[in-house]
Amino acid sequence: MKELGIGIGWRPEIADAVEALPGVDWVEVVAENVCAGHLPDSLRRLRARGVTVVPHGVSLGLGGADRPDAGRLAALAEKATALGAPLVTEHIAFVRAGGPLTATPLLEAGHLLPVPRTWDALEVLCENVRVAQDALPVPLALENIAALVAWPGEELTEGQFLSELVERTGVRLLIDVANLHTNHVNRGEDPAEALSSLPVEAIAYVHVAGGLERDGVWHDTHAHPVSRPVLDILADLASRVSPPGVLLERDDHFPAPRELAAELSAIRATVTGARPRPLLIGAGARVSGGPMPAPSADGEPRVPAQAPAGAARVPAEAGARTPVPVPAGVGARSSAPGAAPLPAHAPAVAAPGAAAPSAGAPAAARQRVAVAEAALLSALVAGTPTPEGFDVRRLGVQSRALAAKRADVVAKVAPELPEILGEGYRPAFLAYARNRPMTDGYRHDALDFVEGLLVAGRPEDPDARRRLTAWWKERAGIRPPGPAARLAHRVRTALGKG
Repeated sequence: MKELGIGIGWRPEIADAVEALPGVDWVEVVAENVCAGHLPDSLRRLRARGVTVVPHGVSLGLGGADRPDAGRLAALAEKATALGAPLVTEHIAFVRAGGPLTATPLLEAGHLLPVPRTWDALEVLCENVRVAQDALPVPLALENIAALVAWPGEELTEGQFLSELVERTGVRLLIDVANLHTNHVNRGEDPAEALSSLPVEAIAYVHVAGGLERDGVWHDTHAHPVSRPVLDILADLASRVSPPGVLLERDDHFPAPRELAAELSAIRATVTGARPRPLLIGAGARVSGGPMPAPSADGEPRVPAQAPAGAARVPAEAGARTPVPVPAGVGARSSAPGAAPLPAHAPAVAAPGAAAPSAGAPAAARQRVAVAEAALLSALVAGTPTPEGFDVRRLGVQSRALAAKRADVVAKVAPELPEILGEGYRPAFLAYARNRPMTDGYRHDALDFVEGLLVAGRPEDPDARRRLTAWWKERAGIRPPGPAARLAHRVRTALGKG
């Protein structure tokens, strides 16, 4: 894997600062924010200096039930080629749900949502990853995401899920240590335990970012300084493996360049100062390489525990390193009375030469994943009932966070709207978002929001309404809604088709 070094996320707002920062070995750019044929001058200058640029996608939704969109894949491939990138990255997440598989309206999350760690979801994800790998000109790496909510009835830990994904597809990993901290606070998942079970040799690079805690929930904002716990997790990871690259992400509330430089220095010092730990096997035996078990409370390394009696070992793809132990009762098949069934694709014990799971996700698996993800997303953005097993309070926090993000992004893609509406913009948009899920991206969301205001005869200020009408007319390409259009809009909304 190419050695990248220490990098920073390139954003238009800090383009000049990034070019001037000392010690920046490479940059990452959000793929959807650049055009292959019209690269920003700043990126061109960085490339001319020999700085590596990696495109980071956010919209493929490889964890969704549908196969990846060919157009999105083609665009990502084109950008990778234009940037001369050594790899491209995306997320282990779903970003839309519904549509033909569920016979329901297609909904957009506008955010990265967690994939259930089940065998069904794993099979769907693996097949989607293979489709993406075939379409891309360079290797693909996938990022673990942060989440406010946890799926009930999960069958694998995150480490097991990622290990299976790597073994079955050969995909590389982008490990976000800030997301590990987020999941520690929000879901009680131990970062050291997660690192212990990761296939660290598959790491392409690492993300570091800031956030803040509010009401017992950690928000991965990418808009605050990197916290000490996140740097501690980075140090833990760097003690297990030398990461090819580490990158600082900052997406909002950009600080002065000197503060960015200080954070980069802290990241570099954390990585270089990490003390490598040997892997202990049995009674004092040492081997090099591989993930190190999490230390015990007194700081001494733990000897890896043996799989519990009766544990099933689920096979990986041919050529995999070792099977992943699955505790009995978590999808394990047994002849014992009352034993939980193992997924049909996996034998109870992985013997030499045992058949690997099916190479493609069955239609039934896609259907089950589609129904589950559509139910969750609908509860988050359309106000439908909370699916069974989810934490209602956490779902409410996530729902409000999604609506707030929509308001923020629409304000960025259509900055005229908060200018026209003033302080009334945000409450008006949040009221709109409660009843109107996003179905076609943020720009269309802005048009729908304004149309709804105009249909309702708002805003009350005649000058603001005139300016809003002109804005809508220019971008919608048609006349603003008159009485007939308003009636049709009300009918569509009443029928749930608006």
